[in-house]
Amino acid sequence: MFRKCLASLALAPLPRITPAGQLAGLGQSRGMHQAPDKSRPPKVLITGGLGQLGIECAKLLRSQYGSENVILSDIIKPSQAVLENGPYIFADILDFKGLQKIVVNHRIDWLIHFSALLSAVGEQNVPLAVRVNIEGVHNVIELAKQYKLRIFVPSTIGAFGPDSPRNPTPNITIQRPRTIYGVSKVHAELIGEYYYHKFGLDFRCLRFPGVISSDPPGGGTTDYAVAVFHEALRFGKYTCYLRPDTRLPMMYIEDCLRALLEFMRAPNEQLKRRVYNVTAMSFTPEELVDRLSKHVPNLHVTYKPDSRQSIADSWPEVFDDSEARRDWQWQHKYDLGNLVDFMVKDVQENYINVENRQQQQQLKI
Repeated sequence: MFRKCLASLALAPLPRITPAGQLAGLGQSRGMHQAPDKSRPPKVLITGGLGQLGIECAKLLRSQYGSENVILSDIIKPSQAVLENGPYIFADILDFKGLQKIVVNHRIDWLIHFSALLSAVGEQNVPLAVRVNIEGVHNVIELAKQYKLRIFVPSTIGAFGPDSPRNPTPNITIQRPRTIYGVSKVHAELIGEYYYHKFGLDFRCLRFPGVISSDPPGGGTTDYAVAVFHEALRFGKYTCYLRPDTRLPMMYIEDCLRALLEFMRAPNEQLKRRVYNVTAMSFTPEELVDRLSKHVPNLHVTYKPDSRQSIADSWPEVFDDSEARRDWQWQHKYDLGNLVDFMVKDVQENYINVENRQQQQQLKI
């Protein structure tokens, strides 16, 4: 769950890109596309839509382009709330023909590809991570090329490794990640750039830092910064799997999604790169706990680093996103202070208070 303020973001209208074409043998030859219909907004497909970013991204895009123009997809059974908020369909990113059918039937213009196994989860199942994170990217990029879609694939601070400069990490530098998640993201960046130069594909990619939202943690190394709020507000204590001095770049979900939309709407001529770093702040677990203690005075945190510590030690400490700020005027809104204030409010209202009401109702029964 996330606050309704996402829907209120005011952004200027964007001229629609050339609509998707058709495959040879389906009524038109390859390369022959309909004339652009600038009277309608882009039709957007979001893959991996039931993860941390998908549902809230759909809410933001629907507030801009209309509910019927943003299709959420995944292979997971959706909740009733997801179904009530707009179109949802089954889409397996490993099924290329199934994806073709969706693009043709729904006249898709933009494809936002969130499907991926995160860092810690990917290390536990490398073969599955290769299929989802690499084969899946091949499918959606080839699909975008065939139908002339504008495609967004997120990347990550995990695309860097221990040989990269860590403070700060510039937009262009050595990338030798040591997780399958990071390797797959570097692959996505490079294959997307190749398709841009070779075929003119409108490929766009942002390297996100740790993204913080009130949703429960989903298996990322930076997810301690989410878990600590849930544990602290429920139990007044938390065991952190990173050292207290582990500095990592972070971003509140509202800034993350606004960056995505502003980047997707940026005219091509403004973009000097297809892949940009974006960030908002950097902090350590100790600094976050210090801020959170103002809301939970008796908070007790212990530190027991596990295998995720070695992953974090290979990632950037401070992200240099000056190129994004220069080329398409990216500006963050949330720093550590107001991040903590909003997270406490979100987790309390959307999770803890809801759970308390449910427990009270069960006791009455």
